[in-house]
Amino acid sequence: MIRLSWAGFRERWPLFLGAVVTTALGVALAQSSLVLLLAVAGRQPAPGAPALEAMTVAAARETGVALMGVTLGFGAFLAVFIIASTFAFTVAQRRRDLALLRLVGGSRRQLRRVLTGEAVLLGTAGGLAGIPAGLGVQAVQTWLLRDLGFVPAGFAAPWLPWVPGVSLGSGIGLAVAGVLVAARRAAAVRPLEALRESGAAARAMTRGRWWLFAVTAAGAVALVVLAPVGGAAGGQAMAISVSVCAALAFTAISPLLVPALGRLLPSRVVPARLASANLREGVRRSASIAAPVIVLTGLVLGQATAAASFASAGQRQAERDTVADFVVAGPVAADVPGVAVASAETEVPVVLTVGSGELAYTETRTALVVEPAAYERVHPASGSLAAVHGPVVAAGPGGDGVSAGDTIGVRFGDLDLGRLPVVAEVPAGAGGGPALLLPRGLLPDDVLAGAATRTFVTVAPSADRAEVAGRLAASGRVLPVAQWLADTATTRDDTTSGVLLVVMGLGGLFAAIGVVNSVVIATGERRREFATARVSGLTRGQVLRAALLESGAVTAAGLVLGLLAAAGTLLAALAATDAVTGSATAAVPWPLVVGVAAGSLVLSGVSSLVATWSATRPSPVSLLGARD
Repeated sequence: MIRLSWAGFRERWPLFLGAVVTTALGVALAQSSLVLLLAVAGRQPAPGAPALEAMTVAAARETGVALMGVTLGFGAFLAVFIIASTFAFTVAQRRRDLALLRLVGGSRRQLRRVLTGEAVLLGTAGGLAGIPAGLGVQAVQTWLLRDLGFVPAGFAAPWLPWVPGVSLGSGIGLAVAGVLVAARRAAAVRPLEALRESGAAARAMTRGRWWLFAVTAAGAVALVVLAPVGGAAGGQAMAISVSVCAALAFTAISPLLVPALGRLLPSRVVPARLASANLREGVRRSASIAAPVIVLTGLVLGQATAAASFASAGQRQAERDTVADFVVAGPVAADVPGVAVASAETEVPVVLTVGSGELAYTETRTALVVEPAAYERVHPASGSLAAVHGPVVAAGPGGDGVSAGDTIGVRFGDLDLGRLPVVAEVPAGAGGGPALLLPRGLLPDDVLAGAATRTFVTVAPSADRAEVAGRLAASGRVLPVAQWLADTATTRDDTTSGVLLVVMGLGGLFAAIGVVNSVVIATGERRREFATARVSGLTRGQVLRAALLESGAVTAAGLVLGLLAAAGTLLAALAATDAVTGSATAAVPWPLVVGVAAGSLVLSGVSSLVATWSATRPSPVSLLGARD
């Protein structure tokens, strides 16, 4: 069987080129993410470092590990998706050859072994190419980690000797995982049906597609319904997941929806009529080209919309619930004339142990050291904090999983505060925030030295604001509270945008490879079709225009379905922000929407023109006279 696999791979290598590139990219990303994940997870503070520095390193370590883990998983998902889509398309293009193999005595198991062997060869080629490419990806990811502040300026991940073996194995694993469904379906089709293109071989909507559509569509609806009860963090996670499920659902049912949307093409001119007819006939081809567009649009715009909506809701909530005039970057003396209220808030990372027994888990979170009475006056929506004094804590606005009545373990560096009761609970914030509020005095002042402190100041009614601001300048930089909130939101958005850049750039690259590969495969198999059209009276220019219109219509259909998937995230974000803040908030990143749409149309259009121009270079007579 390996000889047949090698012969098929060698004969049709152009069909597999995009899958090889996808595998190489997936291997490069997996290799880089794994090496960086291990390097970040192994980061330790310098010997003898202060407790604050040690805890800051621990917090950055957990965030960096989470980011690399998400990147690794997302990259593997996209790689398998694109490889599976490409292989399914190539198998559909070769169904007559595979049917002949069955007719001459090949069993279903042997056919699956042939296709799996091709996947192993594909994965080996992609793995070998991905190993050196991973070094370049690692340099880019290291720069992003430094730029986002998750690792120090001099951070570098060491090379590990076992990496090449793991990378090669991951390449083969990605390829085999992508081909399993296509191989099983190809083996299940009866040979005569494949030769006649009837029965199961002619159905674009298979039983597996219907099941995938039903499950993912039900998942998307369930997530929209449950998002309002998930809290701030859970609601955002559910909202993002809506677009993932919806994109997969629309991809599964795309053989029905894409041609239907393509019928909206105007048919007054010959190229448009030809493009419309091709859309009706080439259902698998259209669905294969639209699939990466749907996934790219749904995932990228869904994540960006959820992040922007919750960030906007958090900023509005903070503006509404903060009663202060100025924010000072540092502690403020108690005797400053004209100051009515001064609430100093010191932000520190702490290690929390939530739950007990086998259900207990430990994580590094952010805590805010406050004077409860002052904090309550500046943030009146926080509720009563009268019970927060002594060895107790309150759940903060970002304290998902922590509620009043719980008992949690708190540790700061080597200082173990033991298990403390949670005696109050601040309402959740859409923009997140500290997980805990600690009363001032619970942590010694010496361990807080160097921690970032901000002081919210309310000016007395009879005092002059400008004079008070001048006196406060001796304590640190003074900003009006509205400006401070806007600056904080901008800083948070920059970090979120940096994280999304990793995901969106990754998704865009995979989708671009998928679109180009599908267009090239589809066009390469249509040489005789184009030749027939030309001998029937169409010019080469009309054939090119028809192919361009067809590609544009398929891409536009994919964009519409992807936008519908992202709209599901928007609905979930509206419901979740309304439940958390009392005001439904939506923020659509319109520049990104326009950029994704324009980029997809240009990419598919250029790919289609180049591939069709190449396919129509030979004379029609030579193509029609050639043997298949």
